[in-house]
Amino acid sequence: MKKMILFIAGAVMLLSCSHQPAETTYIDFTNKGDTIIIPDESRLKDKIKVIKVEEEDYQQTLTTDGFVKVIPNQYAEIAPPYSGRISKVHLQLGQRTSPGTVLFELISPEFTDAQKLFFQARSEYQYAGIALKRQRDLLQHGVGAERDMEEAKVNYDIKEKEYQNTKEALQVFGVNVDKLRLGQSLVVTSPIAGEVIWHDVVSGHYLKSDDPAHVKIAELDKVWIVGMIKEKDIQHIRINGEVQVRSAALPDRIIKGKVYHINEAVEEDARSIQVLIECENKDHALKPGMFITAEFKSESRKTIFIPSTSLLQFNEQSYVFVRVGDHKYIKKTVKTGDTDQDKIHILSGLTTQDYIISEGAFYLLDAK
Repeated sequence: MKKMILFIAGAVMLLSCSHQPAETTYIDFTNKGDTIIIPDESRLKDKIKVIKVEEEDYQQTLTTDGFVKVIPNQYAEIAPPYSGRISKVHLQLGQRTSPGTVLFELISPEFTDAQKLFFQARSEYQYAGIALKRQRDLLQHGVGAERDMEEAKVNYDIKEKEYQNTKEALQVFGVNVDKLRLGQSLVVTSPIAGEVIWHDVVSGHYLKSDDPAHVKIAELDKVWIVGMIKEKDIQHIRINGEVQVRSAALPDRIIKGKVYHINEAVEEDARSIQVLIECENKDHALKPGMFITAEFKSESRKTIFIPSTSLLQFNEQSYVFVRVGDHKYIKKTVKTGDTDQDKIHILSGLTTQDYIISEGAFYLLDAK
């Protein structure tokens, strides 16, 4: 009897087990050619988010290192035109100058010789002019010879040229020949408006005409920044384009500049192109030779950005999932550019007509 009861109990248990519901199997996605289909019963439907591709304003930023340079036509290095001894010093470090500002005076035997040549040439030129006039008068009154008048004219032309040469030889050094006195000191003046940024002029020192510069003058109210841009990026640089300049010496300051010139030649070693940036520098905070960082901004334009969560990579290719129908998607290869926080710049592969998966794309990584 006991065995019968155990048999019946076992049969009941076996029967009850055979009626338990079978475990449900879910299909998250299927493939039909290149199309990925997410069925209605898929567990991914609520995990995948889709957005429309849109354009937004974008300015590309390029950064390079550079240095401050004086603008060449606002800079002068002054050396004595003649050898001689300094008799008087007028300049001071930091002094503002204008064209013609007296810097120092020099007693120079060479300058005295140049004066003598000038006065001699002027006298001969004046005498030749008188002689020519006399020969013309004689010829007009019938008592002169044509040949004598022609010789006087040739001599006059020669003396005029010699006079002009000696005159210009003095004027090129700022000498006022109308007020020149034989034996006077050579007065050395500034050729430009600016500031004396360096000099080693000392009264009594003897200077030679082949010496390097003894005075340097620069106008620093504007300066150039010299930067190098890779040839692949030069397409984004434009004349008068906005530039922001920073220096470790001025950590809390941003100085605005603009692109002044883009060199026409590529430096072969670095495959880079020199770019000159012009900056206002009224307070002279930027010093010649100072190292800086320049940040270039391209023209604002409409471009496509997508969330970084939309982008996947395989075999060094970037792609996204584009919706082609209800719960239907295809892989689409894209070319990417800069990353801006959590967004990625799309250079090609998408249009504003596309809808893409913005969240949950990684669930489809195994889709073939």
